[in-house]
Amino acid sequence: MQDALLRAWTRRGALAWLLWPVSLVFRFLSAMRRALYRAGVFKTHRVGGRLPVVVVVGNVVAGGAGKTPVVMALVQHWQARGLVVGVISRGYGRQTTDCREAQSGSLASEVGDEPALIRRVTGAPVFVAARRIDAARALLAAYPATQVVVSDDGLQHYALQRDIEICVFDDRGAGNGFLLPAGPLREPWPRPVDLVLHSGPHPAFAGFTSKRALADFAVRQDGTQIPLTQLQGQPLVAVAAIARPEGFFNMLRERGLTLTHTIALPDHYDFDSWMPTTDKGYTLICTEKDAVKLWHGHPAALAVPLQFAPEPAFLVVADALLDAKLSSPHTAT
Repeated sequence: MQDALLRAWTRRGALAWLLWPVSLVFRFLSAMRRALYRAGVFKTHRVGGRLPVVVVVGNVVAGGAGKTPVVMALVQHWQARGLVVGVISRGYGRQTTDCREAQSGSLASEVGDEPALIRRVTGAPVFVAARRIDAARALLAAYPATQVVVSDDGLQHYALQRDIEICVFDDRGAGNGFLLPAGPLREPWPRPVDLVLHSGPHPAFAGFTSKRALADFAVRQDGTQIPLTQLQGQPLVAVAAIARPEGFFNMLRERGLTLTHTIALPDHYDFDSWMPTTDKGYTLICTEKDAVKLWHGHPAALAVPLQFAPEPAFLVVADALLDAKLSSPHTAT
């Protein structure tokens, strides 16, 4: 059923039109929710006073569009400028319900796989909570010098006031243009945002572009690296629990790796009781996002980092927007 929906979301075929009346209900409920926030019936809240600046990196389509690599790229870019940056998230897929900080040794089951990865890669403080406003407040309480708070997802989390909105798309763009469940949209598109960034090589419409490529090395659990050239010719079992696992498998093959077997699992799969069925004598290779969960039970697995680079013009405009907000007054509510 999931595969059928994904196919239906790419064009306005029979199934999409069959579900279109239901999407009108979703559209009405979505519009009512936005209107209630604008009218003040539902409250929006600002974290802090003049600072921090809140930057939301999200999307309007269901499924992964590459938000987390964008978050990490922005955090590292602003860290390099000397800014104090923190990250907030819901911590999708975690088994806890409280508001907590992702530590360097936190399990994905405690904080979510993406927050654990962001913390590991950037070193920035990362807080998770069911309500992002709660995560932001906890972040600021623990790190009062924070100048920028980046929200991993949350375009539709209107309870959190934001200063800059960045909408991320992959090559699917807005799909067939219908709202859920007839199409992939969570809300109508186009809608006002500050920046549009495409994470794939074939943008569906106008916006800034980016480049994605696998690193030249794989990473062991202890952080040591092994060049991909050393893995060429070895039998590998590749596993991926991401939105589009075939893309990862193809990138591995393009680097000259021999994939004896590929295992595609649902996005955010927890790996708690997972055991590969074809791993005898093979090396297990995965994404960094999966490694933060997989290493707990399979410490010998290798993770291949994804190197993500927005086009320079995107960072120039993002910096200009951020600098304008850093120098302007904010009011807490």
